[in-house]
Amino acid sequence: QVQLVESGGGLVQAGGSLRLSCAASGRTFSRYAMGWFRQAPGKGRDFVAAIRWTSGIDYSDSVKGRFTISRDNAKNTLYLQMNSLKPEDTAVYYCALGLGPQGYDYWGQGTQVTVSS
Repeated sequence: QVQLVESGGGLVQAGGSLRLSCAASGRTFSRYAMGWFRQAPGKGRDFVAAIRWTSGIDYSDSVKGRFTISRDNAKNTLYLQMNSLKPEDTAVYYCALGLGPQGYDYWGQGTQVTVSS
């Protein structure tokens, strides 16, 4: 059974930084795609960033140049370094793991990120 546990969220002022972590267990972590998504109040869940074995790293246009996704396979941990945060980055952030070439099969419980203006 795969478990994903996010941490690192919190309250930060605009322009500040946070680093999210996602600890994975239950699978050989390095074989699978990992991604970050976010959901703002009253909105759907949006793609933020992903690392896929086949296609490398991808970012949404809204975070490109500010966020960096990385993974430590030895620690089974996924990271999201978020710099130059904006109030519109406020959301619950979820990590996800994908077993196949597309889509994601497992999700964490989410961590709240709040950026004040």
